[in-house]
Amino acid sequence: MKITVLTAGLSEPSSTRLLADRLGDAVSRALQGRGASAEVTTVEVRTLAHDVVDLLLTRVATPALAAAQRAVEEADALIVVTPTFSMSYSGLFKSFVDTLEEGALAGTLVLLAATGGTARHSMVLDTALRPLFSYLKALTLPTAVYAAAEDWGSSGLDARITRAGSELADLMIAVPSRRRQDPFDADSDGFVSFDQLLGR
Repeated sequence: MKITVLTAGLSEPSSTRLLADRLGDAVSRALQGRGASAEVTTVEVRTLAHDVVDLLLTRVATPALAAAQRAVEEADALIVVTPTFSMSYSGLFKSFVDTLEEGALAGTLVLLAATGGTARHSMVLDTALRPLFSYLKALTLPTAVYAAAEDWGSSGLDARITRAGSELADLMIAVPSRRRQDPFDADSDGFVSFDQLLGR
């Protein structure tokens, strides 16, 4: 299984990246506790800012951006974390999402998370992020994680991260991968030979 962590923090170090790493670790631990594992890839949008703008203007993706797009589009599950700006996701985060192929996230499990200065902005999860990924036909988890400045080091944030990680691990095991096999691949379960078609 493949998990891609998409983080849109703008600073370094970044509380957004810290939350992303902790969520990725929580899912990995939960999968291990269930006798499973996943390959985790992190895409840091900040490092692709110029590539994203160039693609939107020229329609040509750099190798680094193309690799990031593949990591997101081929994942069985996504962990997306954005800082909050004006009660919404960051513009850079949305610009990266806009570069993805239409329908690329359909059926993908998505754990939503965001960071912000105060708990007042926690509604960003349900007013901005959830509608965006619902439009993209992704399967968003019921539990989302918001981390305000005062949450760091609190048992409440730790508990939310653990619960979200367990929830994603359970769904990854229970829900078959959305990635489809090539029907013309001889190793595919759906492959039918000409002999079978002719009743031989």
